[in-house]
Amino acid sequence: MSFAVGTLVNVRGREWVVLPGTKEELVLVRPLGGTDDESTGILPSLEKITHAQLELPDPAEIGDYRSCKLLREALRIGFRSSAGPFRSFGKLAVEPRPYQIVPLLMALKLDPVRLLIADDVGIGKTIEAAMVARELLDRGEIKRIAVLCPPQLAEQWQNELRDKFNIDAELVLTNTAGRLERHCSLGESLFAHYPYVVVSTDFIKSDRRRDEFLRTCPEFVIVDEAHSCAYSSASNKGQHQRHQLVSGLSENSNRHMVFVTATPHSGKEDTFRSLLSFLNAKFSDLPDDLTGKENEHHRRELAQYFIQRQRGNIKQYLGENTRFPERELIDPDPTYTLSQAYRSFFYKVLAYARETVSDPSGMNFHQRVRWWSVLALLRSLASSPAAAAATLRNRAASADSETTEEADDLGKRTVLDLVNHDTSEVMDVVPGSDIGELAADEHKNRKRLLALAKEAETLLGENDYKLSGAIDIIKKMLGDGFNPIIFCRFIPTVEYLADELRKALPSSVEIAAITGNIPPSERESRIQELEKKNKKRVLVSTDALSEGINLQMYFNAVLHYDLSWNPTRHEQREGRVDRFGQPCDTVRIATYYGVDNQIDGIVLDVLIRKHQNIRNSLGISIPVPANSDQVIEAIFEGLLLRSKPEKSDQLLLPGFEEFMKPHKDELYRQYDDLFNREKISRSLFAQQTLKVDQVMRELQQARDSIGSKDDITRFVETGFKALGGFVEKNGHYSFDVSETPQALRDVIGVQQKFKAQFDQPVKEGVTYLNRTHPIVEGLATYLFDTAIEADENSIAKRCGVIRTRQVERRTTLFLTRFRFHILNKSTKEETVLLAEDASILAFRGSPGNAEWIEDDHIDQLLELQPDANTLPDQASNHLQQVIQEYENLKPHLEQAASEHSKQLLQSHIRVRSAAHLKGVKTYIEPVLPVDVLGIYIYLPIN
Repeated sequence: MSFAVGTLVNVRGREWVVLPGTKEELVLVRPLGGTDDESTGILPSLEKITHAQLELPDPAEIGDYRSCKLLREALRIGFRSSAGPFRSFGKLAVEPRPYQIVPLLMALKLDPVRLLIADDVGIGKTIEAAMVARELLDRGEIKRIAVLCPPQLAEQWQNELRDKFNIDAELVLTNTAGRLERHCSLGESLFAHYPYVVVSTDFIKSDRRRDEFLRTCPEFVIVDEAHSCAYSSASNKGQHQRHQLVSGLSENSNRHMVFVTATPHSGKEDTFRSLLSFLNAKFSDLPDDLTGKENEHHRRELAQYFIQRQRGNIKQYLGENTRFPERELIDPDPTYTLSQAYRSFFYKVLAYARETVSDPSGMNFHQRVRWWSVLALLRSLASSPAAAAATLRNRAASADSETTEEADDLGKRTVLDLVNHDTSEVMDVVPGSDIGELAADEHKNRKRLLALAKEAETLLGENDYKLSGAIDIIKKMLGDGFNPIIFCRFIPTVEYLADELRKALPSSVEIAAITGNIPPSERESRIQELEKKNKKRVLVSTDALSEGINLQMYFNAVLHYDLSWNPTRHEQREGRVDRFGQPCDTVRIATYYGVDNQIDGIVLDVLIRKHQNIRNSLGISIPVPANSDQVIEAIFEGLLLRSKPEKSDQLLLPGFEEFMKPHKDELYRQYDDLFNREKISRSLFAQQTLKVDQVMRELQQARDSIGSKDDITRFVETGFKALGGFVEKNGHYSFDVSETPQALRDVIGVQQKFKAQFDQPVKEGVTYLNRTHPIVEGLATYLFDTAIEADENSIAKRCGVIRTRQVERRTTLFLTRFRFHILNKSTKEETVLLAEDASILAFRGSPGNAEWIEDDHIDQLLELQPDANTLPDQASNHLQQVIQEYENLKPHLEQAASEHSKQLLQSHIRVRSAAHLKGVKTYIEPVLPVDVLGIYIYLPIN
């Protein structure tokens, strides 16, 4: 016996809904009113399965005026295969913000989907990209997904896909690929074996692995940090390999791809055009300047594929406010001065540095090694005595190189703050200054360095005014209610600062240190443990945490203890706490520097302040000009080499300001060019292709189908109250369910009290309740099941009769569930999907002379309350009359289901118009008979 998708069957003493994927030998089913987690497979050869039909309500089981509304909300909140314009919304563990619908609608109008999401940091690009993946999965258009991302972001992607989108993806990293491959059959690729994967771009880009991935790659790919995959004339090997990988993927005209980046434009037009060519090959020939009427057609076409918004674009959108925290910058920036002992040490190290870089001996290779060893020493000197001491003792990494190019590469990676996409980690290991045999007198040089290292150690603690000033700043932050993250450049500085803070702060403040020495998998667990121990907490970290782990739920302030030599790092640090989901209204930011330490002063003046001024003006961060590293090098080279100081304690050389000015002016000119280009780009591609009313229409239809946040809020509050729970609202909801039925408490997994909110962000100790949360899902399941089973404890009865002054004639309401087949047919295959929708139909008068009511007025009936009592026998008689004449009413219900299927088809065609471009046709058919879940009668008062 065959069973069509969507039909009801009876097996194991209950009713089930047949699911897609059913075959004659295996019937996939879900309990009537149950969740996807309860789905199972039944073997007809072992268990008897029969067709079933939901019986009409029992007129003896009469509820009150709340029954219909509660049952209806339990029904549609429980839907996972909703019939609205978006197939996936019933499965999301987050309610998308209205602005997050825009990229999804854009994607669904493309075939293949090729979308570049370039929204600002902290807006939710991960959610926007994953929503496209979930929607195409639930439409049956894709079966496999791959996310390409830097390895340090892989676990975050895995968690987001699992926790918010019910997509359980495997991590494909250097240390996991072997284990995954052991589960594959001979000759089978792991990308064919596992349908959902999060892949390290740097693992899979190599020449040895790339071809296999191109051959077996899923039909849907998300590329995170997409700008790192664009071609550049100055590309290193890693970026060239990434470009080969992604361009190879994009050449497949059937592959859906979503590209994610907060910095699409690096300042180089050829690189930006390369990124755009992933969307459509013809975009590589776009003019550099897209402004002007003559380029309007280019802008319109590109705007179909490209969306780029800042917070100002979306903070107020479709009448809904998205709350982002306000940045509170400590103004003026906090500063420190060197102690006399530290200043004396500073000049000794500076004298050594000048001698070292002035040494003319050797070839260019030797000079470059000496240069990088000195620059490393200056960086650690400005960081902490602990970092300086370690650097003075360590061998310079560049000393082991064999060529000038290799020395420069190693030096840049260990000294400069490159946003390096070729390594899984930022470099936070302390560099070295000992150049070994490259020194003119190796023994004498090492002896001098060790003596300086010992002197550095005498500066730890009370002679370190930078430390004491930072402790005061941190105490003030804690006293004002902030939990700060302190960002440092080097591991020894983090460990030293954390130890000193433990001595200086009360024991009630929990302090943790995280560096690159801790595996990425352990970092988040340590932070979560930190949260559990105390309300007051301080985290000291290197830039190992500046990206990859969102920390807004745990921290709300940032102190830049060490200035980064790349302003992008400052943005990444601050972006860990300044983002959507931050429960605090304000985040505090402090940039800390030395006023008599010109190492800090140069970086602050040349890079940081210019970058901050542009961000304040534009509202977003822009990329750092490509040659900023060279400018910094040139300026420091001038600082050390221009001439000898007149005094032994002189830092700035005569004429240094004049030397620095043209370098700074050129950098500022490039910054201004980037600013102007980004300003134009943001105005062109904020959200050009979709009008607000289009987005509002689809969003409203989706919410009508499955229930909005406000619907869920009312349902949970009303449901728990009706079942004997206590609900109090004071900024958040406090629920006490201890007096509710034990069966309900078992289903929701809560026995006593809990605090909750129905919108993000939420504060510590408060649960965010969304439609798929176990508490909401459990309440909906309990109410639905007890109603269907006519449980004596049920409050959502399937029948009801009330007398009210709000109707002039007897009015009968049917609560129905429509089930539909959604068939997508192409020349290659046919897919069958199941959709469900709750619908309310109502008529005035007697069943034999029914006057059916227009949909716009039906919802008003659900709000009516009784104005007079109805005797049980009278109520039962009215219900019995409707049930006896149901066969006369049934044709209208089936006609309504047919009309609903046509409307649903138009909605699907409207939203996914591109689905018809490649010979795919969609058909939607109602599954009959219609399920009548409830019958409710409203009687006038004569």
